Amino acid sequence: MNTALGVQGAMAMAQAPIQPPHPQANVAAAQKVAKQFESVFVSEFLGSMFQGISTDGPFGGGQGEEMFRSLMLDEYGKEIVARGGFGLSASITKQLLAHQEKQQ
Repeated sequence: MNTALGVQGAMAMAQAPIQPPHPQANVAAAQKVAKQFESVFVSEFLGSMFQGISTDGPFGGGQGEEMFRSLMLDEYGKEIVARGGFGLSASITKQLLAHQEKQQ
């Protein structure tokens, strides 16, 4: 193997100008991310509501319940968004697409 050719090729690549990626408005991707963000927001909102609920009882309490409650709230958030949510995802999608257009 000729290392001189490999070094010359590497040097040529290193000196080539770097082209930044060209953002393209992808509506489906923006909608997906907006719904994921709204889902996290709803989950945090629900977490505040469930914070004061006592979990003591014959089958409640402990670290296990704390962990599974967060998972339950995540799923509640996803389901609420799937059924219409709070309406944030439409505004978030609009802002994401406007930001992408501004960068182009």
